[in-house]
Amino acid sequence: MDKSTTSHLDVVLKSFTFEESEGTQESLTVSIPEVLDPQYGMYVWPSAVVLAQYVWTHRGELVDKTVLELGAGVSLPGVVAARCGSSVILSDSARLPLSMENCRRSCAANGLEGVRVLGLTWGEISPDLVFVPALDVILGSDVFYEPEDFEDVIVSVAFLLKKSPKAEFWTTYQERSADWSIEALLHKWKLQCVSVPLPSFNANVAQLAGSTLPGRHTVQMLIISLGK
Repeated sequence: MDKSTTSHLDVVLKSFTFEESEGTQESLTVSIPEVLDPQYGMYVWPSAVVLAQYVWTHRGELVDKTVLELGAGVSLPGVVAARCGSSVILSDSARLPLSMENCRRSCAANGLEGVRVLGLTWGEISPDLVFVPALDVILGSDVFYEPEDFEDVIVSVAFLLKKSPKAEFWTTYQERSADWSIEALLHKWKLQCVSVPLPSFNANVAQLAGSTLPGRHTVQMLIISLGK
């Protein structure tokens, strides 16, 4: 069950606990404030929990690495990466100041200082995007939500991967339509994609990180990189 406490009239604080599946004592609990608002980015979605689980499972690879989360919203995957020792940059659309404030709120709830929050609007090559430092990993959960945004997301990802050719884009999405596909866009922008089975990082469960959010939803995990 989700552990929720009301810390403000319009804010609910949810806790997510990531644990080792092999019986070790190592675990991580993060707190994510959700704002009662109709905007997508104000809540934790099933895909974010799955991506955060992948980050947790691969935390040893992320120590002292530079990680950028796109469309971060409440920033669960980015917060987990930061708590696991990554240098994290959170971003959301420059047109959504409330979502950017949510990024800051999540950092404050987890005692994270020095995490940069940038306004990066998908598809726009802004000065903030141009001056993003060299990256090791890009994160994005449910950024492929509205089909009309797909190419804008890919444009931003392709730009960042060309700036950091060894980086990877770790992304999760919830299947909502049989017509959902980014294959043609990946080919157009010379990117390659590998599907990651959820059982390989213990994410094929209805209850994950102390949350029922994954439930019966079908979530897919992809790793996107520059084409060879």
